[in-house]
Amino acid sequence: MNAEDLIITAAALVAGNKGLLAMDESNVTCNKRFDNSGIKPTEENRRAYRELLITTPGLSKYISGAILYDETIRQRKEDGTAFIKVLIDEGIIPGIKVDTGTKNMPGHSGEKITEGLDGLPERLAEYRTLGARFAKWRTVISLGGGLPSRACIEANAHSLALYAAYCQEASMVPIVEPEVLMEGEHTMEQCHQVTEELLRAVFNQLYTQGVMLEGLILKPNMVLPGLNCSKQNTVHDVAEATLNCLLRAVPGAVAGIAFLSGGQSAELASARLNAINSKLNLKRPWPLAFSFARAIQQPALEIWHGESKNIEAAQRALLHRAQCNQFARAGEYNANTELQNQQSLQDALVSNRLQTNECKD
Repeated sequence: MNAEDLIITAAALVAGNKGLLAMDESNVTCNKRFDNSGIKPTEENRRAYRELLITTPGLSKYISGAILYDETIRQRKEDGTAFIKVLIDEGIIPGIKVDTGTKNMPGHSGEKITEGLDGLPERLAEYRTLGARFAKWRTVISLGGGLPSRACIEANAHSLALYAAYCQEASMVPIVEPEVLMEGEHTMEQCHQVTEELLRAVFNQLYTQGVMLEGLILKPNMVLPGLNCSKQNTVHDVAEATLNCLLRAVPGAVAGIAFLSGGQSAELASARLNAINSKLNLKRPWPLAFSFARAIQQPALEIWHGESKNIEAAQRALLHRAQCNQFARAGEYNANTELQNQQSLQDALVSNRLQTNECKD
């Protein structure tokens, strides 16, 4: 383990009001999103879409690192350039998802355990050789109907800690992602209680495994009401509850916190991130960044629609969302931010339509 490198890399991932682009969807998940957007779910389309993302001009102004999937880290641009080289040349740190997904937890109906520890040291060694400098492991916790059980929390916390220890042994920064899912009717207060319990269990296990917190990034959910809860709290309520929860459960030595979006809309995720970073009266010892997937990618995916003529407009949409989240990290995001960037995006779409019509003529 190279402790100095871990600390430097972890700090770089949350520096400069930037955040992480989570593009680590499995092939199955990516294909489902393609299907929903009317895009043919092929390997070549996955490659082309990922090339669109990583070659977006100016992306490194807003994005510090990109989380890749096993297929993605091995892919190349159409001209043969490795994706990893593109990212490194752009100044974006490559990372890799290393869990192998969730399975039903035995004896606990409705609960999941994340797998992937078997063979992890060998996979980490290979990924580091390929150029990855950090990794990610996600665990999911359902809330409601008597869930979660203490057994589910402890089992997943233990796996997260072992994964983190393996990462640091391989001189790779672990991103630890314990997610309380948004699905359900639970209140924000119930989410607060379970999130705090989960985080305490995770950090207790990290301490037991000897994981160096200065070389680790936490990727938690925001404290939110369930999607079907009758009371949807304001962004300011969410910000206060989230910060209070983190201050109670997350040690100050952690290098940084990068929130997941968890199915929130792009605009709402930015607004809530902004509200969290605007709470200047609540002191926090760590940078509060973002690690969004759909909340950054979805508008670009819908514009691209699998057609090369739409690449420029799709990349503008991606930059728009990345820039909005950079503003949110600084506590400077507002409706005007959306309007100004949307106008730029609209101009690109109009230009694209005009060019298309000219080609037809």
